[in-house]
Amino acid sequence: MSVQPLRGGRTLALALALAAVVASAGAAPRQPSSDEQVVETLPGGPGATEARRRLRAGRGANAADPKVAVEAASAYLGLARTQGDARYAGQALAALRHWANLPPDQTPPEVLVMRATVQQFIHDFDGAEASLKAALARQPGNAQAWLTLATIRRVRGRLAESDAACQATGRTGPAVYGIACLAENAALRGRHDEARASLRTLLQEPALRGAAQAGLRQWLWTTLAEVEELAGRPADADAAYREALPLGEDGYLRLAYADFLLQQGRAAEVALLLAAEPRSDAVLLRLAIAETRSAPRNGSSREELTRRFDAAAQRPEGAVGHAREQAMFALDVQGDARQAVALARQNVALQREPIDLLLLARAAMAAKDDIALAELRRLRDETGMKDARIDALR
Repeated sequence: MSVQPLRGGRTLALALALAAVVASAGAAPRQPSSDEQVVETLPGGPGATEARRRLRAGRGANAADPKVAVEAASAYLGLARTQGDARYAGQALAALRHWANLPPDQTPPEVLVMRATVQQFIHDFDGAEASLKAALARQPGNAQAWLTLATIRRVRGRLAESDAACQATGRTGPAVYGIACLAENAALRGRHDEARASLRTLLQEPALRGAAQAGLRQWLWTTLAEVEELAGRPADADAAYREALPLGEDGYLRLAYADFLLQQGRAAEVALLLAAEPRSDAVLLRLAIAETRSAPRNGSSREELTRRFDAAAQRPEGAVGHAREQAMFALDVQGDARQAVALARQNVALQREPIDLLLLARAAMAAKDDIALAELRRLRDETGMKDARIDALR
């Protein structure tokens, strides 16, 4: 079977373009009155034509075909990830609209899993968990559903529950996914040697050495790089990232490595790393941070991102935003530590990955905010997460 590894917040990095989708997450989705009605006009770009072809195929007589609908939704979600445009995520949900008002027991499991994947992307984690649980109640052997559930629980800092879903992933799908899933959780708890050994053992498997497994190897190398970051071993993290980069194009990987380079004081390398990436808000943010550190008064990325933030603030949904990226912008581009603290605290109420706790730590220390530092200590105790980078800030 095919199982796709999913990432948490950084894979889902959107920023302000996501605001409209997040704002409407609790409301009934807007449904076109007919297949001909134009709801919005999406930008073009690589893959857009194919995605639209798939969506058209899902209309009319094929609207109730789960395979066609899931393929269309997947194509649009892929565009949302690569282009950083949340409107494509809305189109992904539109591709599944035939089942929008049907109860879970009348919705095919594959549609529920696809819906959950889109919900995860727009940070509707409660909705995603509900969709996955409904799918697993009818199809308990669905490894993709278990792996997605493990990822969501990890993002929310519920590691024991994530472990259980990781174990189910290993029982129902290829063992590599369950092992790597558990290794990620072990690293978050500070068991770096255990995580490192598990991942390196997987990378030495002969079955994973072929060209067809390059994407899986890239995922494992990226995970290992993040383990080494948590362990406070930047040289080893850098080596793992460099092993991952040649194995294929992956936006998550390049953003993760860009964050690493910025943390290591290597801002000058970020522009080349992200040169070929679509100018999503997440990419522009890293470029703006790099520009700010090398030329504090200038920078086209900083200016463009500022315009996007200002424009979003004028829209009714603009205040919702994406708190992680907004906090990074406030702290690392604008130098507004107090605003960064407020946004970072808003962010950790939703997601608690290492990047989120590290961001809260940096903002709280820059602002000398004792209340935020106390919240950070509470969250670290509550989640059990260990991060040498946070410890080094003291």
